Amino acid sequence: MALKGINAYKKGNLKQDVASADPHKITLMLMQGALDRMAYGKGCIERRDFEGKSDHLSRVSAILMNLRDTLDLDIGSEVSQNLFNLYDYMIQRVTDANIQNDLNIMDEVINLLLPIKTAWASIPEDAKQQAYEAQRQKRTAVV
Repeated sequence: MALKGINAYKKGNLKQDVASADPHKITLMLMQGALDRMAYGKGCIERRDFEGKSDHLSRVSAILMNLRDTLDLDIGSEVSQNLFNLYDYMIQRVTDANIQNDLNIMDEVINLLLPIKTAWASIPEDAKQQAYEAQRQKRTAVV
């Protein structure tokens, strides 16, 4: 019973965090969510809770698809294209892990995503502001 209250509280805080977050923070939250779900999925495999594993890994795939599909490929950046390909690969590997119940594949995906999250978290504040301003100007020019 108390767990339901805690989960409701967490969901309320998450909604509040998302509502007040900038795009950079939302991306960090998504990456952390994927890593958390991977850890939960690993625990489910170890407990032989295959329904729970499927639920968590489906959510990981959805997060990775969102991260992949929100990349700005129009700028022609090699970094964007490489990230797109890497996210695509991770989605496939999560599917493989889900089918094969393979903890090693899950560790592979975690080890691919963690450095991206770490690098994203280390972006200096002034660089984030420059990127937001450039994106805002791009949107204004299109309209």
